[in-house]
Amino acid sequence: MKTTGYAATDASLPLARYEFNRRDLRDNDVAMEVLYCGVCHTDLHQARNDWGWSMYPVVPGHEIVGRVTRIGNKVTRYRVGDHVAVGCMVDSCQHCDQCRKGEEQLCREGNTQTYNAKDRIDGTTTYGGYSKHLVVREEFALRMPDGLDLSKAAPLLCAGITTYSPLRTWNVGPGSRVGVIGLGGLGHMAVKLASAMGADVTVVSRTRYKEADALALGVDRLLVSSDGEAMRNAASSLDLIIDTVPVKHDVNPYLPLLDVDGTLVLVGQIGPLAEPSTIPLLMGRRRIAGSPIGGIAETQEMLDFCAKKNVLPDCEMIAIQDINAAFERLERADVRYRFVIDMASLAA
Repeated sequence: MKTTGYAATDASLPLARYEFNRRDLRDNDVAMEVLYCGVCHTDLHQARNDWGWSMYPVVPGHEIVGRVTRIGNKVTRYRVGDHVAVGCMVDSCQHCDQCRKGEEQLCREGNTQTYNAKDRIDGTTTYGGYSKHLVVREEFALRMPDGLDLSKAAPLLCAGITTYSPLRTWNVGPGSRVGVIGLGGLGHMAVKLASAMGADVTVVSRTRYKEADALALGVDRLLVSSDGEAMRNAASSLDLIIDTVPVKHDVNPYLPLLDVDGTLVLVGQIGPLAEPSTIPLLMGRRRIAGSPIGGIAETQEMLDFCAKKNVLPDCEMIAIQDINAAFERLERADVRYRFVIDMASLAA
């Protein structure tokens, strides 16, 4: 299938229009027209090879909402015309213990990422949602619930599930006390989801600059981490902290905020952290944990939850031709809080 997208062909070059072929449909494949694609900070990292493993050309995009246009001979879950979504992965081994219990993101053989990865069957490079069309294994396509705004839902496929999964893993509900470090693309979704689950939510920020935004999103309070007295007064006040900071940072100031058996979950930074002290861990039986995205079943659960509770990210719609400017703004954290590309802007 011939299609058009936007690709990075080198770490030093801007994204540009790119013509390429999608694979022919296998029996269990779904072909879709991409309607909307979210812009994730990971897209920027991959385009610029910040992590050192990009395979050019890179067609980014793993927050994808579209419409089914064709189905393989053995597809049973979807029909032409259905609205579907694709997140950060498009395949996994399907037979290891993790895959069998619905944790495909933790596949023992490694899941196949939506872009900048190798197809498990033919070894071709996977290309993401900054394109007009996508072909995906049926099991990794998600059903868009009725009532969920398609134009705003795309970031749920990464930012949404990345924050929903630890909230579910640590059983957040009414009476839970949740802290969120960082009020960006991930952080604002953590706030909305935790609030919808009935938790008491605290945003932890270096200044009061985002206090009005935080309160408007539904938080109960903003805690200024640079205010030593306020931090001391908030000791042992949280059961769970979702740390969304995407760069190397020091977690030590936040650990005393956790109550006994509390957990700080890292969902933002991929790579080294400043050295943590074991004192608050030992003295409070506290934990530092990490969490990636969720599995397919949990991602579907998240979409259904968001439809029921009317939880959607705050989005700014852009045309694909504006993606390089969006990347520059993303690097400056100049977005409240996610960019979404209207793929209708990509002319055939």
